Amino acid sequence: MTKVALDENELIEKIKKNYPEEQSEMILRAFSVAKKAHEGQLRMSGEPYIIHPCHVANILIDLGMDAESVAAGFLHDVLEDTEVTREEIAENFGAGVASLVEGVTKLTKLQFKSKAQAEAENLRKMLLAMAKDLRVIIIKFADRLHNMRSLSYKSEESQLAKAKETMEIYAPLAARLGMSQIKGELEDIAMRYLYPKEYYELVDLISSRKEERDAFVATVSAQLGEKLKELGIQFEINGRAKHFYSIYRKMQRQKSGIDQIYDLVAIRIIVDSVKDCYNVLGVVHSMWSPLPGRFKDYIATPKANNYQSLHTTVLNSYGKPFEVQIRTKEMHRLAEYGIAAHWKYKYGKTDHTLDEKISWIRELMALHEGDVEDSEEYLNALKTEMFNDEVFVFTPQGDVKNLPVGATVVDFAYAIHSGVGDKCVGGKINMRIVPLSTKLKTGDIVEIITSPNARPSRDWFRFVASPATKARIRQYFKRTMRDENIRIGRDMLIAACKKAGYSAKQLMVDEWIGETVEKQSFSSTDDVLAAIGYGELKPKQIIDKLVQRYLQTVPKEEVKVVEPKKTTATNSVLIDGEDGMQVHMCKCCNPLPGDRIIGYITRGRGINVHRADCENVLTMEPERLIKAEWSGVAAGKFSVTLDVYATSTLAINQTTEVFNGMKIELTHINATVDKDKNVKIEVTIELKDREELLSVKNKLLQIKTVTDVVRG
Repeated sequence: MTKVALDENELIEKIKKNYPEEQSEMILRAFSVAKKAHEGQLRMSGEPYIIHPCHVANILIDLGMDAESVAAGFLHDVLEDTEVTREEIAENFGAGVASLVEGVTKLTKLQFKSKAQAEAENLRKMLLAMAKDLRVIIIKFADRLHNMRSLSYKSEESQLAKAKETMEIYAPLAARLGMSQIKGELEDIAMRYLYPKEYYELVDLISSRKEERDAFVATVSAQLGEKLKELGIQFEINGRAKHFYSIYRKMQRQKSGIDQIYDLVAIRIIVDSVKDCYNVLGVVHSMWSPLPGRFKDYIATPKANNYQSLHTTVLNSYGKPFEVQIRTKEMHRLAEYGIAAHWKYKYGKTDHTLDEKISWIRELMALHEGDVEDSEEYLNALKTEMFNDEVFVFTPQGDVKNLPVGATVVDFAYAIHSGVGDKCVGGKINMRIVPLSTKLKTGDIVEIITSPNARPSRDWFRFVASPATKARIRQYFKRTMRDENIRIGRDMLIAACKKAGYSAKQLMVDEWIGETVEKQSFSSTDDVLAAIGYGELKPKQIIDKLVQRYLQTVPKEEVKVVEPKKTTATNSVLIDGEDGMQVHMCKCCNPLPGDRIIGYITRGRGINVHRADCENVLTMEPERLIKAEWSGVAAGKFSVTLDVYATSTLAINQTTEVFNGMKIELTHINATVDKDKNVKIEVTIELKDREELLSVKNKLLQIKTVTDVVRG
C-alpha cells in the first residue's frame, strides 16, 4: 500500500475483479453517492474531496475487506460533511453499512469542555463501535493512513497534532490488533513530522547501505534455499526491511548505534506447516551459530495480538548477527493483516473466533463505563491498558496471561477472575511464596492463594499496575460499602467546602450537587457522595461548580464566606489526598509528623490515624484502611510514649534533665526496677514531629547508663 495516484477507472475495475457482481454493484453505488455528495468540496491539496474516500476504499480492498466495509469507506465522511443522512444510507445500502459509517464519524457536533475530553470521547465512541463491529476501526485505520500520507498539505501545528495522536493511539491500536503493515507505515510517517532530524538521518544511513544489505540477503537466501530443497521442504524466502521508527526506538532503548541493531533486515522463511517451521529452525541453527537469549517461540506462546512466528538471531561466518523469522503462510497472513485477515477472501463471512479476539475491548469498555468526568485520567487508563508493553506469565496449568509491564500478583489474580482477586491473600511465583506487591516477569509461573474470608485492601491501589485491576477493586468497594462510602464522601465534600472558604450549608444543596455531575449513572446526591467516597470522583471536580452556583443565587452583598480554619494537629493529615476531615491520632502508636501513616475508617467517629508499622493495623479489616499522609503544614504537639532502658536509677533524674534542657513537656513518667537492678523508665512527652523525636532519642542515648530507647 504505497502512495500512488489513483485512477477512478482502475479502481472500478479493481472492485469488479475482487468482488462478485452483486457486491461490486453495491460498492459502485456507494462510490456514486459519495461522489455526488462531496461534489464541489476540495481537500487542502486543491484536489476534489472524493479523492480521499477513493483512497480509503482502495486501502480496504488491499486489506481484503468485505463489500460493506469498502462501501462504508466511500461513504465514511458523508454524515459529517454533507447533507446525506443515516436513514438514507440504511435505506440504500442496508443497516450494516449505515452502522459502519456512523461508527467512523467523528463527534464534531458535541461541545466538550477541553481538548482532552474531546479526545477521550472520540476514542470511547470508536471503541464502543469497535466492540460491536471491528470493521469500524479498520475503516478508521484506512482513513487515518491516507490522511497521514497527505499530511504535508496541513499547517505545521496540525501536522504535529495529527502525528502525535497517530503515534499515541492509532499505531499502538493497530499493533494490538496485529496489523503490522498499517502500524509500521503510520509510525514511520508520524516520526517524519515529530522527529524530522532523526528520521532523515536514519533514512540516509539505511539507504547508503542498501546494496550491501541486498547482497547479504541474496547470499543467505541462496545458502538456506539449497539446504531446504535437499530436505524437500516447500518454502518462500525474502528479506524484510525493518521500519524506520522501529529501528529508532530500539536504538533509543538500547542506547546503541545502528551497527548494534541486529534486525535491520530479517530473513523471513514462509513454509506450509508448523512442523516445517521447527524443521527449518533446526537447519538454520545447524548452518549458523544462534546468539544466546535471542530465540523467541511465538508459535507456542503467541503475542497478545495473536502474532505467531519463530524468531532467532544467528551469527554468520564473519561473526555478524542477523535475524531469521520462520512462520506458516497462515501465520504470515495474520501477521501482515492482523484482525483484517478474518475478512480476507471471505466476502463478509467472518471468523467465529473473533469474539475471543476482541473480548479485551468489551472488557475494557465495561470496566471504564461511566468514568467520563476526568477525561485525562480516562484517556491515560485506556492508553495504558491497550498500548503498554506486556509481560507473559503462566498459570500452574500452563495458560498464558498477558499483563502490562509492572504488573503484580494482585493484577494476575484479577486477570484470572474478579472473584479470585477479591479473595486473594497471597501468591507464589515459581513455587516460592512472595508478597502481593511483587512485580511479575515474563516466564513466571504464578499461583494465587485465596481465602473465603479475604477482601480487597485500599492499599492495593498503591502498587497494582493495570487500570483494569484498579477498576475492579473500585467496583468492589462501590458494591459492598455504599453506606460507608456515602458517609466518607460527605465528610470529604464538607472538608472541601471549608477549604474553599464556605460552609457546607451554603454549598451542599442536593439540587446543586446533582447539577454538577452530568452523568446518568448518578441519579441522586447519595450516588455522588458514594462516588467521592470510593474514589471515582474527587471533591475538587464539583466544589468549584457548587461555589459558582451559590454565587449565582445569592446577591453579592449577602455572600458570606467562612474563613478557612487554621491547620491544627488533628487536621494536618490528608486522607486520600483531601484535608479537613475528622481524624484521631491513635494512642496505641502515637503517630508523629514524618512517620509513615495509614487511616482506618471508623463507624461514625471519623478516621483513626495509625503509624503504618503499628501492630494493630494487621488485625484491622483491610477494606476500611485508607491512604493517609501528613499535609506538610502540621502544627501543635503530639503525644509520644518512650521506654528508656538503663542500668542505674540515676538515669531517672538524668532523663528528666534532658527533657528540661530541650524544653520538652513531660506529661507522664513511671519507673520500674527488676531483680537484676535494670531500670525501665516509661515516659509520655509532647513533640512536634519525628525530627524532634530523633533528637530526643539521641540525647537520651548519650546518658552513660542508658542502653536503649524504644518508642511505644
